[in-house]
Amino acid sequence: MSAAVSSPPPAIAVPAAAPAPVRNNVFLAGEHFAASILYLLAGAIGLVWIAPELSIGAYPSPRVAGITHLFTLGWLSTTIFGALYQLLPVALGAPIRSIKLGHAAFWTFAPGAGVFAASVAMSNSMLHHVGIALVGTGVILGVANVGASLPRAKNRDVTWAAIALAICFLASTLSLGVVLLHNIHTGFLASARIIVLATHLHVALVGWALIMMVGVSHRLLPMFLLSHGGDTRWTRRALVLLASGVAVLSTGLTTRTAFASWIGAALLVSGVASFLWQARCFYVSRVRKKTDVGMRFAGSALVFLGVSALLGIAVLAAGVTHPRLATIYVTVGLLGGIVMYVIGFFYKIVPLLAWTVRFKDRMGKGTAPTIAQMFSARVAHVQLALMALAVMLLGVGIATASLHVTRCGAVLFLAGVLLFLSQIARVTMGEHA
Repeated sequence: MSAAVSSPPPAIAVPAAAPAPVRNNVFLAGEHFAASILYLLAGAIGLVWIAPELSIGAYPSPRVAGITHLFTLGWLSTTIFGALYQLLPVALGAPIRSIKLGHAAFWTFAPGAGVFAASVAMSNSMLHHVGIALVGTGVILGVANVGASLPRAKNRDVTWAAIALAICFLASTLSLGVVLLHNIHTGFLASARIIVLATHLHVALVGWALIMMVGVSHRLLPMFLLSHGGDTRWTRRALVLLASGVAVLSTGLTTRTAFASWIGAALLVSGVASFLWQARCFYVSRVRKKTDVGMRFAGSALVFLGVSALLGIAVLAAGVTHPRLATIYVTVGLLGGIVMYVIGFFYKIVPLLAWTVRFKDRMGKGTAPTIAQMFSARVAHVQLALMALAVMLLGVGIATASLHVTRCGAVLFLAGVLLFLSQIARVTMGEHA
């Protein structure tokens, strides 16, 4: 074991003399990350369960919708809120308005995500109301807490703007979700249900998740890649294009105006392309040419994100008559483009937080491991290979209506998640190579 000491970068780390509120943020973020990992496991298990529906392109089915919410609400949204509680005070100079409110939001939202996903999957009316009440309360508390923290920020750059935009889209996502839930009981949307569902998906995945990814990446990618001198103007362009694209596409879909839908789609593809180019600028300008596994996860996810953007154009051209194409579009974008990207950042952030909690008192004493020694890079690379192959097999299986190929992809994805859990367990327990 190497005796070298690795000091966490300032944008995430909590220094030895940090005030109590900042230290408390670590534990607030930690509980969010712990819950999100459990939801990632639940979603991966559920992926195997819904393989038959995926293979025939039945993405609007209750079971598929339920498992999708395990990934979107349970894994992504819980992770995002946990990351914000670390990012806001340190990177933007915006102290969290209320740590207690953050815990309250977590203890309503986190269990609510599971209840709601189960209620959708099982079509259970009673659980519907319990789940949406808990999720809605958690979202309102979380958005209010983050929203009240943003005006206190010392740095109001594009990351600040992205967070402000994203939480607005999250509120819209909740509203659309309530409409869809009400439709389950009344059927008032009739044939418009698919249109509202498509709008809900884009507002959630692009407006909430992707815009947040773009803004946070503007700060974290240069730090993790050790990039200097890259052109950073593309982040602002990506945010403008993505935000306007979601709005125009949603308008076009809900009003069934083809011209507006195509304009919105073009704006979204341009926004994704701008984000990909911004990321390329950071990767190209990095000082250390060898990238670690976390940034390789992120790089692979960006490829899947680009593929998904192109598939989106094909889905719009094909219309509702090709549900398998729409299923591939969402699967590649969600699992390959967003879930894998967040996993890459997990490999950077969680070991830093664990190192801070366990070893900050040993700084300079030669008794602490490096952050890289807190997990196995070899296992992480196997996980990356499994998950990338899994997303490709899922796409092929859905395209060819092959249950065997689709299920194989789902099982490989689950295997990758299990390896990820073993890595996080090693980091949490303080074991190192």
